[in-house]
Amino acid sequence: GSVAETFRVIQGTVTEEFVKSTQGVFQFELSGDGGGTWYIDLKTKGGGAGFGKPPVAADVVMSMSSADFVKMFT
Repeated sequence: GSVAETFRVIQGTVTEEFVKSTQGVFQFELSGDGGGTWYIDLKTKGGGAGFGKPPVAADVVMSMSSADFVKMFT
């Protein structure tokens, strides 16, 4: 599984209820294939996930290899 595919799956599971209950923004600094800055926004209305910096300041920033990220979420 690729980093981009993992974020597509995450994006598809974000619900307004999940956003309301979580209220956090997570930024991932990934190294390796598909690396770069990615985010999961579980704070702003509708939430979201994708490549680049989050739309609001991150509450948590994690640095790891893209392979470890994919393992963590699958």
